[in-house]
Amino acid sequence: MLVTPDTVQDAAKWCGGRVVSEAKPSDPTDVYTALDVPTLNGAMRVQTYHGGEYLVRSDDGSFRVEGKEDFESNWQGTVTRGSTKGLFK
Repeated sequence: MLVTPDTVQDAAKWCGGRVVSEAKPSDPTDVYTALDVPTLNGAMRVQTYHGGEYLVRSDDGSFRVEGKEDFESNWQGTVTRGSTKGLFK
């Protein structure tokens, strides 16, 4: 799932994560938004700026983060919520 400011709430529900929003003190309209995803090794932060990052659920149910360019260059096909219906290139 591509995590962007528009999809961060849905991603948080999907993975059991927590949305992080922090306004810049000098400009309260400039808000940093990210997602903290629980993992066995602690929280992992998914960035939403610059087009976002992909949150990927493995077959064992664990989550990992892949940069947008890496994900899109390695996968083709359709990726749907809860499963990957795509082919690894």
